[in-house]
Amino acid sequence: MTWSPDSAPVRLCAQLPGTGGAYKLSPEDFAVEEIPAYAPAGSGEHTFLWVEKRGLTTLEAARRLAGALSADPAGAGTAGLKDKQALARQWISLPRVDPARALALADTVDGLRVLDARRHPHKLRTGHLRGNRFTVTLRGCASDAAVRASAILDCLAARGLPNFYGAQRFGRDADNAARGRALLCGGGAAVRDRRERRLLASALQSALFNALLRRRVEAATQRRALFGDVLCKTATGGLFLCTDPVADQARIEAWDVQPTGPMFGPKMMAPAPGSEPAILESAVLAEAGLALADFARVGRLAPGSRRPLALRLAEIALAAPAAGVLTLSFALPAGAYASVLLDEIIG
Repeated sequence: MTWSPDSAPVRLCAQLPGTGGAYKLSPEDFAVEEIPAYAPAGSGEHTFLWVEKRGLTTLEAARRLAGALSADPAGAGTAGLKDKQALARQWISLPRVDPARALALADTVDGLRVLDARRHPHKLRTGHLRGNRFTVTLRGCASDAAVRASAILDCLAARGLPNFYGAQRFGRDADNAARGRALLCGGGAAVRDRRERRLLASALQSALFNALLRRRVEAATQRRALFGDVLCKTATGGLFLCTDPVADQARIEAWDVQPTGPMFGPKMMAPAPGSEPAILESAVLAEAGLALADFARVGRLAPGSRRPLALRLAEIALAAPAAGVLTLSFALPAGAYASVLLDEIIG
């Protein structure tokens, strides 16, 4: 079976005209700052480096830092990957590095500045962050861009931002999800590197999530409680099945809980059998020629989880500093994609 995933996000506010324009015309037009999950403890064999990078991938930044400090690049740790075409601030950890020596680097490493350095007992791990703050400049916008953007933001404040995965999740050629499916089905070239296998399996999970979310956005149920839904508690992340849609809808409106979609895997909590959400999720798998049991073939690389279908926007600010220019500031939780919000705005 040839499968091409329909994983592109759709605009929730498509009835409203976008601002037009473009971003990332320079790294300074896309500024992002990590919101850490915790502060370095001040002691330990790893050193957390608070760095500012420009025009570099996170992995290249870690490699350059390790080289400058004679550290093992394989021991580097990051909480998340930041865009290359950006001015980004984030923590990068390295083992057995003297903080004073790291600070002495200042801005001597090309494309990097070390702003802070503190010890911590363990390596920084993927996902060890609360979210990210962004300041994005759009250029070449419509003359009434601020009015258009305000209307779209009002729409998203009322309905929530669909929590789609952005295009960067699927690789430069957008084929990682299809390669992930081949991994499960035994087709395609053999992939032996564990990190690449994890990447491909994750891309497949993400594409299937996007396909499910598209269906619920198009049916206007991304923030509607359906009997049998797996709901997530906003404060704790705890999951439970919806058995009283009327009561749970009130909690959804208050952002106390949210409906979730599948990151398919053998340990994923599933909707109630026979319910509308279960039927929708089965249909998404069937369109890909897959069954839930197929994910067991990649073992621990894709155990399965749930992901909220919608996000509540936070810390939104809007400015129009010049004709055709729009500046947006906002915060998103870990795992969310700024490109999804910006595509809503630009249209």
